[in-house]
Amino acid sequence: MGAESVGAGRLRTSGWMWALAGALFVVYAALSLRIHQRILSNSYDLGIFEQVVRSYAHGQLPVSELKAPDFPVLGDHFSPVLALLAPCYRLWPTARTLLVAQAALIAVSVLPLTAWARRALGSQAAVAVGLCYGLSWGIASAVGFDFHEVAFAVPLLACSLAALGEGRARAAAGWALPLLVVKEDLGLTVLAIGLVIAGRGERRLGLATAAAGLAGSLLAILVALPAFNPGGSFAYWSFLETPGGGGGGAAQLLYRSTIGLVTPEAKATTLLLVLAPTLFLALRSPLLWIALPTLLWRFASNDSVHWGTGYHYSLVLMPIVFAAFVDALATREPTARSLRRHLLGSAAVTLLLLPQYPLWQLVQSATWRTDPRVAEAHRLMDRIPDNATVQASTLLVPQLTNRTSVSLYGWAQSRPDPAWIMVDTWTPYYKRWPLTVDQERAALAWNVEHGYRAVATQDGFVLLNRTAKSGT
Repeated sequence: MGAESVGAGRLRTSGWMWALAGALFVVYAALSLRIHQRILSNSYDLGIFEQVVRSYAHGQLPVSELKAPDFPVLGDHFSPVLALLAPCYRLWPTARTLLVAQAALIAVSVLPLTAWARRALGSQAAVAVGLCYGLSWGIASAVGFDFHEVAFAVPLLACSLAALGEGRARAAAGWALPLLVVKEDLGLTVLAIGLVIAGRGERRLGLATAAAGLAGSLLAILVALPAFNPGGSFAYWSFLETPGGGGGGAAQLLYRSTIGLVTPEAKATTLLLVLAPTLFLALRSPLLWIALPTLLWRFASNDSVHWGTGYHYSLVLMPIVFAAFVDALATREPTARSLRRHLLGSAAVTLLLLPQYPLWQLVQSATWRTDPRVAEAHRLMDRIPDNATVQASTLLVPQLTNRTSVSLYGWAQSRPDPAWIMVDTWTPYYKRWPLTVDQERAALAWNVEHGYRAVATQDGFVLLNRTAKSGT
């Protein structure tokens, strides 16, 4: 196909592609909304991100009470892109807005990859690529664990890499540069994209893109984040310390408390699973180099959770590895028979992995049953006035972030002496953080002894209010 025909067709997508993206959107949204409806979403990170977007929606610099009282979040991660959600949140001020937005961002990323696959390999191949990508384990893990800012990176990467694969270097660079406002480490991904552009012949443009990416990450990590952070430095240098050096932070404590330590073998397993859906053909494409910065920081981290396949950490790898898959297949110009064999193999691996990751919850009956305790929790939370200061259990926090100033119960950095405390004493052990059962019981007893009265105790929920003597 000549350059002119590629240019004429690159913006056209078929109806089935939009239908596929729409179906994936429904799947992603259904899973994440159902998790939230069942009160299984988390303070870290859905609660934090809602507080950030809520700040933007009210015309303020983003703060998160969950990090610390009035903590400036631009000193934690450099993600000003979240301000784009502010208009939607003004209209629908709820955590559900973030979850739906994430589902849409990820679902739309299927369009550039399938459009490129159709032009390069044909419609049947494009269907297979779209389904395998859309149902991939890295996407499933992210959708099943709250909301994260890197959802914005997924369509940008898909558009950039599809353009790069088709030889449209300017478009590739143009789609890559906005990654600089998604998260501080993604400037290194822009660097890698620039180097691949340079390696494919557009030397000046590629080196300029690489320089912009490196400069963006350095400015974010060394200038912007320390300027906003109360400690005056980048908060995550500790992840590069040797194990046992005291680093890790709140998120590390949360994840380790819920799943325990991940073994070093997890690095090899993760790398294997990243490549397996492409039958390792992605290794034949230089586009795979773009995954290197993400893999390097994860595997260099002293937090073992970064090494595994859980949570959102592999989300940005999925458009990269599937773009490399398409590029490898297109470059090899396979016969119809070998192409069909490769795609069937990819589909088989995707289906084999699917039951191990959260999208499988959608076909389980338990997902669609609602615990009667959910209604009781909301009935008690309704007794908490709007704009009140609250400390709550981690699973209750995202239910309150849209209308209260809520922080995490039992967390040392939480705002002291809130007007209200609400605790779910029946929280399962794998969701319990930061207090053990005994610690939580002792903390509640201390609160009652020091100025709080029990407003309600029902079905494992404890609602406390500060007495008039202490102020309400």
